[in-house]
Order: sequence, then structure tokens, then C-alpha cells
Amino acid sequence: MDGAIILQQLINGLALGSIYGLIAVGYTMVYGVIGMINFAHGEIYMISAYFTAIFLAFFTGLGVDPLPWGLLLTLTATLLYTGFYGWVVERVAYKPLRRSTRLAPFISAIGVSLLLQNYARISQGARTQGVPALLEGAWRLELANGFVQVTHVQSLIWLVSLASMGVLAWLIGTTPLGRACRATQQDPIMAQLLGIDIHRTISAVFIMGAVMAAVAGVLVSFNYGSFDFYIGFITGIKAFTAAVLGGIGSLPGAMLGGVVLGLAESLFSGFINTDYKDVFAFSLLILVLIFRPSGILGRPAVEKV
Repeated sequence: MDGAIILQQLINGLALGSIYGLIAVGYTMVYGVIGMINFAHGEIYMISAYFTAIFLAFFTGLGVDPLPWGLLLTLTATLLYTGFYGWVVERVAYKPLRRSTRLAPFISAIGVSLLLQNYARISQGARTQGVPALLEGAWRLELANGFVQVTHVQSLIWLVSLASMGVLAWLIGTTPLGRACRATQQDPIMAQLLGIDIHRTISAVFIMGAVMAAVAGVLVSFNYGSFDFYIGFITGIKAFTAAVLGGIGSLPGAMLGGVVLGLAESLFSGFINTDYKDVFAFSLLILVLIFRPSGILGRPAVEKV
């Protein structure tokens, strides 16, 4: 195999895997605290892509320089509004059903997912939307048998992904909110007896997961330049695959699973067949569930008695 092609596919896979990891964090945080999968999370990511285009056009229309202030303002506004959507999903689809059967929130989340899809389709149109390329150019490295390049957007994806995961790790590991999240995860009843508002904590978890998905939505919009109302479905399932692969409930596992899935998908597309990359990703999920259901960094579930 051509070494330059392999290296280029690895670079592309790292960027793609970072996106999957950011979205997978939302799945793993919600599952870690309340033991349920938020299947509307992919649509939260989709909504953030639309917000990116809307706010970028708004700030540019006000005369704000797209780089760096327009990009920073767009990112900030998108995070705030997408976080609000995450809070609404928790309040509408999960909180009223918290004491019901485990199947009810699952069906409710699917309903919210379909609602958000059609809301975006009706309000923004079914056609593909796009954002202008703000960060053009790339660093190019010449090799003996070819060359590889890292685009400026890919570099931004790596930097922002690492910074986002670092901030989240600090938030969960050292702040009172993080301690409340860990206490609610371990024993919600005891957490309540100790004075922790578990309802507010669960809402905060949904907001943090939505914010991480929003970061991914902004980065993907600037990397690929186009999106539609359906992007949340496939990407959401792949991010869920990454969360399971890394170990559902583990924040490092979510990012690791995203990187592994991104690299595997990129190499498969480059050397086998691009048309079947989605089939390969979902086949990988099936294999993980069969041979290692707890994931790479996950721990087997222990039933409390």
C-alpha cells in the first residue's frame, strides 16, 4: 500500500473520529447518569448545524469580520441555543417519564427525534444548506512517494475537540456540578438525601451533552460546508456506535471510540469501498456488542440488590 495514502487517510480519520467522539459524549453522559439512551441527540447535532449557518449569516450581515470574531460569536450563540434545545428535550421527553417503564422514554425520544427532523425540514426547507469556507488552505508535507496535507479546518477540529474534552473533564472531575453528576450516577436516592437536586443535575447533563454536539455541528459545517435536515440520523447512530465501542458511560471511552471508528471508517473508504462505509460502521457495532458489550474502556454492569 502507498504510505502517503495511508497517512492521509489516518489524518482524515482522526478529524472524523474527533467529531464522532464529541457527539458520543452526549450519549455516554446521559446513559451514565440516568441509564437511558437519548435517541434525539443526533437531531440536536443537526439543529446546531442550522444554527451555525443562521448565526454566521446574521453576524456577517451586521458587518462583523468573519475571522475571528464572526466565528467566535457564531460558536458562542450556537452553543447557547443548542444547549437550550437539550434542556427542552430533557424536560419534554424524559422528566415526565422518569418514574415510568424504561420503554416509555425510549419511545418519547424517538418521537422528539422525528419532531426535530420535520421541524427543521418545514422551517428551513428540505434542500441542502451550506456555509461559506472561512478557513481555506492546508499544510502540505512532501513525501518520497507522494504528499499528505492537513487542512486548517482539520487542525481546528483537533484543537477544539481536545479543548472541549479538557474543559468537560475538568468540569466533571473538580467542580460541584461534576460531583453532583457523579453522585447522581452512583445513587440518585442517596444523592437526594444529601441535598443534591438530581432533577437540576440531570438537566445540566443534557445541556452539557447538547453543547458538545453543538461544537461538533459547528466544526462539521465549516469542514464539509453543507448539511440537511437528515444528517443527525446517520451521524447520531455512528456516534452511538462510538460510545458503545469505547464503553458506554465512560467519557474517555466516548472519545476513544469516536477516534477508532473514524480511523476504521476512513481506512475502509480509502482502500475498500466508500459506498459500504456505513455498512462497515454498523457491522463494527454488532461485533462489539457480541464480543465485548462493555466496550474498550467500559466496565460490565453490576446489578444492585
